[in-house]
Amino acid sequence: QKLVDDQASGNGGGFILRTNGEDASDEELAEDIAYLRKTWAGIRQAALTHPPTSLLYQDLSLLQRVLRDLAGEQTQSIRIDSREQFVALKAFGNEFMPAAAAKLQLYKGERPIFDLYSIDEEIALALGRRVQLKSGGYLIVDQTEALTTIDVNTGGYVGARNFDDTIFKTNLEAAGAIARQLRLRNLGGIVIADFIDMLREDHQAAVLAEFRKQLARDRVKTMVGGFSQLGLVEMTRKRTRESLAHMLCEPCPTCQGAGQVKTARSVCYDILREVLREARQFNPREFRVVASPRVVELFLDEESQHLAGLSDFIGKPISLQAESAMGQAQYDIVLL
Repeated sequence: QKLVDDQASGNGGGFILRTNGEDASDEELAEDIAYLRKTWAGIRQAALTHPPTSLLYQDLSLLQRVLRDLAGEQTQSIRIDSREQFVALKAFGNEFMPAAAAKLQLYKGERPIFDLYSIDEEIALALGRRVQLKSGGYLIVDQTEALTTIDVNTGGYVGARNFDDTIFKTNLEAAGAIARQLRLRNLGGIVIADFIDMLREDHQAAVLAEFRKQLARDRVKTMVGGFSQLGLVEMTRKRTRESLAHMLCEPCPTCQGAGQVKTARSVCYDILREVLREARQFNPREFRVVASPRVVELFLDEESQHLAGLSDFIGKPISLQAESAMGQAQYDIVLL
């Protein structure tokens, strides 16, 4: 939102309400308006009292944005392990949002705060592909550029009286877990949830109602459809920023983010074809193949006859050099 003030008094002006705030309550809008008015008043006052080239305003820090955007009535406490940051955030909160500032606490314990609340473990789980459910079932989360798929499985959960109840209870628990993972991982765009097939329509309706109830806690706008003929639930979640995986991880240098690489045997055949192509264009004294140790080992063992046969066919020796720094699918052919 942006405040446009066209009166010298600073009390008039208007507000630009973006579509992101269409579901905001009147109380939230009122708090935002009060914050913007106070911020604009500070900028105007600084412009009149500060010398030229002075900084009048800068964007909020990460901690200030958390206090402004994420702290709400349901927030019990906000604990900070840095006294300097605590004092600065307390001053900011007291001026702009006293209710949230009252929840700030300075953590003075000896254990690192991330260890105390198992934050590193939670981050590792939020980056993992498999999410374990308390009942024994689990989720498989696959994020791609086009969409995110979430598959629900019963796992070892066999405690119900019959299989229908097992599926129903697993799907109910999965509905809450999926909604939480969407928030934790900040997954946006199209999401396909593949719940376990349920034969009873009342079970489907109950799972869908629970799913929508859990998604209602999300600050980001979501839209959910019903069960398709294939038992899938399609939904969208607005993209607000990069997902957790994109912020904390980078594509694997070996597979370039594909999640798989060619087998050593496939790479061997690629090399043989490449040597043949090079032999038809150039006339070196020798061809040297530089590849990963596993590929070289295969050439020396099971694929040795193919390598010797190609050497005889082109009439040139082919030597091998193992390079441990190379990935399995990487290789170089050096003309000597």
